Amino acid sequence: MTKQRNDKIEATGTIVEILPSTMFRVKIDGTEHIVLAHLSGKMRLNFIKLVSGDKVKLEMSPYDLTKARIVYRIKEKK
Repeated sequence: MTKQRNDKIEATGTIVEILPSTMFRVKIDGTEHIVLAHLSGKMRLNFIKLVSGDKVKLEMSPYDLTKARIVYRIKEKK
């Protein structure tokens, strides 16, 4: 039996660059920090498409702050 860890850091950011194999460079809001992010499993299963400039919600490990997982695309109001 595995134990789920809850020591993740949540942040929001903006997609800056799209890379091959569902990888993205994301600039975290309020800072100049840019992380390498990949799509979470549920976003892949539901075929969520992301473009440059989209706002996203990220999860990061406190052990490696250069990588993140994209868990949600924030919808912009028109």
